[in-house]
Amino acid sequence: MWSSTLTELLGIRLPIIQAPMAGVSSPAMAIEAGRAGALGSIAVGALDVSAARSLIEAMRAATSGPFNVNLFCHKPARRRPDVERAWIERLEPEFGALEAAPPERLSEIYRSFVVDAAMLAMLVDSRPPIVSFHFGLPADDAIRALQQAGIVLIATATNLAEARAIEAAGLDAVIAQGWEAGGHRGCFDPAAPDEALGTLALTRLLVQRTRIPVIAAGGIMDGAGIAAVLKLGAGAAQLGTAFVGCDESLADAAYKQTLAAAAATVMTRVISGRPARCLVNRFTLIGSGIPDAVVPDYPVAYDLGKVLNAAAKARGVHGFGAQWAGQGAPLARSLPVAALVESLVRELTEAWE
Repeated sequence: MWSSTLTELLGIRLPIIQAPMAGVSSPAMAIEAGRAGALGSIAVGALDVSAARSLIEAMRAATSGPFNVNLFCHKPARRRPDVERAWIERLEPEFGALEAAPPERLSEIYRSFVVDAAMLAMLVDSRPPIVSFHFGLPADDAIRALQQAGIVLIATATNLAEARAIEAAGLDAVIAQGWEAGGHRGCFDPAAPDEALGTLALTRLLVQRTRIPVIAAGGIMDGAGIAAVLKLGAGAAQLGTAFVGCDESLADAAYKQTLAAAAATVMTRVISGRPARCLVNRFTLIGSGIPDAVVPDYPVAYDLGKVLNAAAKARGVHGFGAQWAGQGAPLARSLPVAALVESLVRELTEAWE
């Protein structure tokens, strides 16, 4: 009923993509989404090559269907020792309140795919059906190598210029990530002014101004939302926050409880060093009013954020984690993935009629 060029390209029955969410989306989530007719996704941007290969192999062993593997294409961090030292000192009182010590120095905890030749070689060898990029694009030779391996390629855009760069690079589809979306903004340059385009406006803009299929993402929580973006010309909708509360989610109990409480969200850099939409929690409140310039680059700032969250959790204190969620958070449901997809399809059918 909703077959399109995009669904045929991805090999899926439904125009629904379960978003890749590092630390939240699990192989079980992706497998169940695929079994229900949607596209399941796994995130390997925070993993080393060995762990990424293991995750892909787990997917291969569990399903013969398509799945998406997501990578980070951020520019490697600028190391600014003075800024990093000042950042540790700024958050030292929070560690003190937890009777914990901050780290003496910070590390660049994630290796960007743009400089990870070993990850590229592994992907070419393992040939996952679909690979998606966040924060930018890899080099042309990496794109060609993945295409020659028969892999469908997708990337995120937050504005028309980024979408046109994705199209010019020869990728197969673009994700239109609206300002409402949870988690990290996919912007290529986090230091540049953000147009903050909403999902509906951005989706329609990319449908009209590019020639590749568009996937709408951001604030979509139910079938009516999916229907809305399909009617604007999107080939599919990508949902992330809608899956955080699922049984198969790796989100911890505190994260799910905060989501279920229908908390507000805020865009912040303080947790990771890049703009990201998070449920309002202790960390985001601490970070309100802190200038962007004093926050270390991603993912260096994330190193301190993760240590602080671990120290808090060890003492039974919650609210310092990366509780990423979009503006549709109050519409979140706690269901198994299969039941959620079934509900989405029923709602989509009702909205389509």
